[in-house]
Amino acid sequence: MPTDFPLPPLNGLRAFAAAGRHMNFRAAADELGVTQGAVAQQVRGLEDHLGLRLFLREPRGLAFTDEGRAYHASVSRAFEQLSEATDALRSAPARVTVSVTPTFASKWLIPRLSDFTEAHPGIDLRITATERVASFHADGIDLAVRQARPPFGASLRADLLFAQEVVAVCSPSLTADGMPLDAVGLARLTLLHDTHDLWPRFAQEAFDSAVKPARRLRFNQTTLSLDAALAGQGVALASRFLVQRDLEAGRLVCPVPHVMEVGQDFYLLSPRQGVSSAAIIVRDWLCTVAKREAG
Repeated sequence: MPTDFPLPPLNGLRAFAAAGRHMNFRAAADELGVTQGAVAQQVRGLEDHLGLRLFLREPRGLAFTDEGRAYHASVSRAFEQLSEATDALRSAPARVTVSVTPTFASKWLIPRLSDFTEAHPGIDLRITATERVASFHADGIDLAVRQARPPFGASLRADLLFAQEVVAVCSPSLTADGMPLDAVGLARLTLLHDTHDLWPRFAQEAFDSAVKPARRLRFNQTTLSLDAALAGQGVALASRFLVQRDLEAGRLVCPVPHVMEVGQDFYLLSPRQGVSSAAIIVRDWLCTVAKREAG
């Protein structure tokens, strides 16, 4: 907040604070790395600025005036607060915000976050799960993972994380009679739909015909349809990389061998300019893990 009185010069305040701690211009000069004369001159300049005496110059050293003693206590507190604020700023972890879809967050990113936090404890990673297309500047986003296809804007860097390979998955308890399932066998089960509504295309490619199941369940997010599949409630469609761990662990199986390529792959997007060093570390980690698992 502006005042009618300009603040004193910072060098004069520093010289006064040091001289008041030592009650000696020479010791203050040694602390500040300047000459004794410079400290004395800066203190005199501060006194002239304030229009009052802060020290009494006595033969054996300095002594505070009443005003100087009270002012020194306030100035010392102010410098301590500045020092504490600066230390807190320097020790605060670097913050990186990553925008991802809810399904990517719950099925791929969260199970792997402990590896990142253990390797990079100095980075405060913040995950924003949303289907909405993020504005890097307006939303304070550093990185974003989205399903997309090239080309991208000239201002964006795009790193391919995973190709979009859609497979059908269900609990092994639903396929006790054997696999793979044909169109008739699949129609006996509940098909779990999400907002992408890929079942008609998948069935046409897999069986060259439509599938009319006995029952359908619809969800507004893929992660919910996958949770239903894990619970044995039907057959869901999902990108293979999202369910790879569940397939390897035997929690899910692929009852239909067909793999459908959708054309919109998963990319890691970031601005070409102004990316922080911490965001680059996160970006490199995501790309490295994705490459290792895709390979």
